[in-house]
Amino acid sequence: MDDDALLAAVAAGDDQSLRELFERHAPWVAGRLRRLLAPSAVEDVMQETFVAIWRGARTYQGGGPVGAWIWGIARRQAALWARRHGRADLERSLETMLERPAADDPAAAAANRADLAQALDGLGPEADAQRELVRLVYVEDRPLADVARLLGVPEGTVKSRLFTVRGRLRAALGGGY
Repeated sequence: MDDDALLAAVAAGDDQSLRELFERHAPWVAGRLRRLLAPSAVEDVMQETFVAIWRGARTYQGGGPVGAWIWGIARRQAALWARRHGRADLERSLETMLERPAADDPAAAAANRADLAQALDGLGPEADAQRELVRLVYVEDRPLADVARLLGVPEGTVKSRLFTVRGRLRAALGGGY
């Protein structure tokens, strides 16, 4: 079952689907949160994130990956945790490190997105294995061990495929990356 179907089942009250979403997304969400938060804080934020997912599954309107929606909830829960614990320093760090950086120049940001989209198109169609690898590693920011498990290949294979994909992306983007 894909993430959209799982989330729809969660919205209908299926706790087993919530468990499946947790198993799919918790490792990479926690990995990103660990960049700034102590393990006990990550545990608290993860719990609050999946409670919020359970309560708010009906509000998901699609239009993007479920993982991005989950990450948005986790970011907000991390900011709430920092506020509750009087950690303004973490709140500012969360904004700069965990949020997607805002582009100063909208035209430049649009050009960069277009360049990246064109480079990704060079990897093959949407369902292509290389594009899936890029999505899991760079868009969802999943740990390599998690990616290996999801793709059903050894972690070393993921690393070698990433090396190849990075070379192709670098070439498509003009070598400046």
